[in-house]
Amino acid sequence: MSPIPTTANRTVLAKTLEKALKEELKNLHLGANEDFHAERRKHSQFLGIQNIPGGLDTPIAGVEFTAIRGPHGVIPLRCLHPTTHNGGALVYMHGGGYTVGTGDEFERGLRIVAEESNTQVFIVDYRLAPEWQYPTQLDEFEAVIAWLQGEGGEQRGVDHDKVVGGGDSAGGNMTAALALRLKDQKKQNMAGQLLLYPEARVPFDTKACEENNTGYYLEANGIFSFADHYLPRGVPPSTRYVSPGMQSPASLRDQPPAMVYTCGFDPLRDVGVEYAHKLQEAGNKVEWIHHPDLTHGFIQFGYWSEECEEATRGVARGLKKLVEGDL
Repeated sequence: MSPIPTTANRTVLAKTLEKALKEELKNLHLGANEDFHAERRKHSQFLGIQNIPGGLDTPIAGVEFTAIRGPHGVIPLRCLHPTTHNGGALVYMHGGGYTVGTGDEFERGLRIVAEESNTQVFIVDYRLAPEWQYPTQLDEFEAVIAWLQGEGGEQRGVDHDKVVGGGDSAGGNMTAALALRLKDQKKQNMAGQLLLYPEARVPFDTKACEENNTGYYLEANGIFSFADHYLPRGVPPSTRYVSPGMQSPASLRDQPPAMVYTCGFDPLRDVGVEYAHKLQEAGNKVEWIHHPDLTHGFIQFGYWSEECEEATRGVARGLKKLVEGDL
């Protein structure tokens, strides 16, 4: 296994943002100055699969809408059933700073991931902050994982040892956090972690956050408000299940295998690289994939960018590795 760097350097890890994508990103920002309610609406209007030309024609064998009863109420789920199923499942927690986003905005990209990995993908419409704060989202994530490791998975042909957890940005944070919590509580863990540009910790001391502070979709200064939305008063940001990336390598041992994806034009780039390095230093199986020409959120932008579309196909290949134990 080749060593993963401890930190990132833009001259190596960022090249040229695709022009067409850059033009589109002028119309959409995450963590901008506008009220988060307006951001919720704008994301749904711009990125919802029903609003993307041809989005609902993106190949998939079927989409199942269902729900389970969780610790905080009913949890809506949509299962993307691939044409061929390898017995695996991915429970996906979408990004959006814990505050923005629905399954509609991620379904197009995740249809590609499901179909090309032969894996069922379950998109969780978890309760959003600030109306619902930590650890509500982790509780709901865990409930869906446990359901698929048991009755829910049996009904859908899922092997209980092939249930992977994953997510992008805030969803990547929650995936890493839940993996730690399940391990600490001695519960059955996920079969793997799919971490797309994860917010492993707050990035404000990194070069990537300075270089990519504004204009590349995720507005770095907006991360302050997202953290404020997510954390109840009295919960420090350094809490183990809030900032996995702040933990020492010694405390990150015995974690599920991880695929970690980072982007050159992303304020979270360096904390993602740092977390991958720490996981590797702790003796875990880790593969780090870096896209120097892409920005935060690529799994949502495939319609506008072939590079984002190909990176999404790469996520499918990574998921297949995790499900089949090939990492």
